[in-house]
Amino acid sequence: MPALTLLATFLAAQGGFGHYWRKITDRTFTGMYHANAFDLAMMVPYFIVLFVLAIYGLHRYWLVYDYFVYAKNVPPAPPPVVHWPRVTVQLPIFKERYVMERLVDAISRFDYPRELLDIQVLDDSTDETRQVASDCVDRYTAQGLPITYIHRMNREGFKAGALENGLRTSKGELVAIFDADFVPEGDFLRLTIPYFMDPRGGSGIGMVQTRWTYLNSDYSLLTNVETILLDGHFVVEHGARSRRGTFFNFNGTAGVWRRAAIDEAGGWQHDTLTEDTDLSYRAQLKGWKFLYLPQIACASELPVDMNGFKAQQARWAKGLMQTAKKILPRVFRSNVPWHIKSEAFFHLTANISYPLMVLLSTMLLPAMIVRFYQGWFQMLVIDLPLFLASTCSISSFYLVSQRELRPKTWWRTFLYLPFVMATGIGISVRNAQAVIEALAGKKSDFARTPKFNIAGKAGSFAKKSYRNKAGWIAYAEVLLGLYFAATVVYSILRENYATVPFLLLFVWGYLYTGFMSLSQVYFAHWRLGSAVAPQEMRPAATGAPGF
Repeated sequence: MPALTLLATFLAAQGGFGHYWRKITDRTFTGMYHANAFDLAMMVPYFIVLFVLAIYGLHRYWLVYDYFVYAKNVPPAPPPVVHWPRVTVQLPIFKERYVMERLVDAISRFDYPRELLDIQVLDDSTDETRQVASDCVDRYTAQGLPITYIHRMNREGFKAGALENGLRTSKGELVAIFDADFVPEGDFLRLTIPYFMDPRGGSGIGMVQTRWTYLNSDYSLLTNVETILLDGHFVVEHGARSRRGTFFNFNGTAGVWRRAAIDEAGGWQHDTLTEDTDLSYRAQLKGWKFLYLPQIACASELPVDMNGFKAQQARWAKGLMQTAKKILPRVFRSNVPWHIKSEAFFHLTANISYPLMVLLSTMLLPAMIVRFYQGWFQMLVIDLPLFLASTCSISSFYLVSQRELRPKTWWRTFLYLPFVMATGIGISVRNAQAVIEALAGKKSDFARTPKFNIAGKAGSFAKKSYRNKAGWIAYAEVLLGLYFAATVVYSILRENYATVPFLLLFVWGYLYTGFMSLSQVYFAHWRLGSAVAPQEMRPAATGAPGF
């Protein structure tokens, strides 16, 4: 209400709402404006970008539609298992000294016959994690846990290479995979394995994916935003695709594979940064069925520093585009239905929106100047609907997911939506670079996401290792934020108040990601959204000293 009162007072000071409405709808000079070459050079790419972004925005609406229309298409509960299969549990780690013991402790609590378990710690670390992991495995081996430590002298193939290497000595018919920052419940295998054993088609299931939950959602504003972003993926995207029967992907962790599906699809390959999505599409093209089980949750730790979050998002963006180049031709040549092909296209190419967003950012101010001289009415009729199609669909996307997960408190999401949208804008520069590198065929290393054993609001990463550097992109983000602050000033001077809320999203998004990236390099304890708890040494669950 104070914001609305302030806006009303401001407009009244400028001559009132009537003056503003007459200015928008004034057709006195209609027909007097004539476009020149510069105007066309600006407006043609401007509208092409807006149109493409609007198409991807409308696709988000379509996912929401599919989610509700096919709501009854969920896997039935499987019958009790008579003979449990042997399961290999793979734990790929790389420089995970803060969290790997927590993971192994969680796996040791699995309520599953130990004689049917084959647990592998796949360690590619080059730091003290090697000793921590080796000692941890020795302790649990002494307690009777069937766990082995496998260390590679090189990181060939990165995570995909580690998983493939582990399969050479694995014994399981099924393979469960957990990243180092995950903490599965003790009944995880008891809940997921029965779907593979179901006599009503379980033999054709190649992979079961569960839903992620988060240990540190309320740690800061950033982790709250990350929670909403990931919930949208796991509720609406996975939910819609699995219910409709289109292809969806294994998320790299908190899931179970049938070993035969991995082998038939060609095994783990490391020519993309999203080896999980790559293998998922290859397996589904071979006819294997995937199940998504949102009722089974697996806790995980969210990135708490901005640079780690941006590195994770860039890796996913680049990897999906690499997968699109590799897999989409096979999808289009296959005999799967058209709706599967179209959904695969939108899924794998969605990150093209990031370079388009950056391009739109650079064109917005000159486009506003040109559109101002063309008339207000055209901006309302043409520009505004395209903006709404590309932006408001994001709101509906995430509101639906929060309402499904938190029916009593979902309305609070409205408070976070501006930050969700602004953060998506803010990371567009880093993700745009990643997408362009993928399109250009530039290879890069697998950049791991740092984990610091932070749960709830407690803990700090200020004195811990593994933090990512900000790089030059953080400075570019700050400059873009200042650029959009200038466009806000221009809009107010031209009484173009309708565009100000959109422009403020760009201002906040770029300045927030840029300044947080730079500040956390020098002040790693700085986080927005909650107070910082003091750093403390805590013993690991096994009794070994914590780091």
